[in-house]
This record gives sequence, C-alpha cells and structure tokens, in this order.
Amino acid sequence: MRWPLWRVAVAESSMEPTLWPGDWLLVWRGWRAGGPRHVRSGQVVVACHPDKPGMLLVKRVGRRDADGWYLVSDNPGAGAVDSDRFGPVAPELIKGTLLLRYHRGPGKDA
Repeated sequence: MRWPLWRVAVAESSMEPTLWPGDWLLVWRGWRAGGPRHVRSGQVVVACHPDKPGMLLVKRVGRRDADGWYLVSDNPGAGAVDSDRFGPVAPELIKGTLLLRYHRGPGKDA
C-alpha cells in the first residue's frame, strides 16, 4: 500500500494566476497504484509528460476525447507545455488531483 497524499512543488508559470512558482500542492493520488479514476473537466491534475516520463506536469483538465484527457494551461502565453503541443494524455498518466494549494513563503524550508 502507498500513501495516498503527495506533495508537489509548482516550478513554472503556465498555471498563473491560479498557481504560482513556489506554491506547493497537496495532491490526492488515491490508494491504487494506477492513479485517480475520478477525473473531471476543470480539475487541476498532476500528470506525467507523455513523451518524457520523468517530467511531471501540473495542468487543468480541459476535456476527454477518444485518446485520453486534453490538458490545458491557465496561462498559455507563458510558453506552456500542454496538450496543444503533445495531444491528449492517456488516463494512466494522470497521477493525482489537486486537493490544496499552499505557499511555503520566502526563506522557509520546505
């Protein structure tokens, strides 16, 4: 069994103004190793990049199509890496859904 909660740091500006670099996210990844099964349009999720397995993405779920979930950025003008570049994301690449956002503050250790 694995811990269902996960802490993830926001590193880029593609989700501004919702999420800012330096924000921390508490993410629900569920009890099952396959990731969350209840993903809805509008949710913020953490997913693996489909072409770079070690790269995590924090994106908003846009819609579902036949090939998977279409993930979008809230700030596409920031040079966002999202489904506009790599297409839909397979459901098994979505690793968790956002529960809580918090900011650690300047000069504080994580």
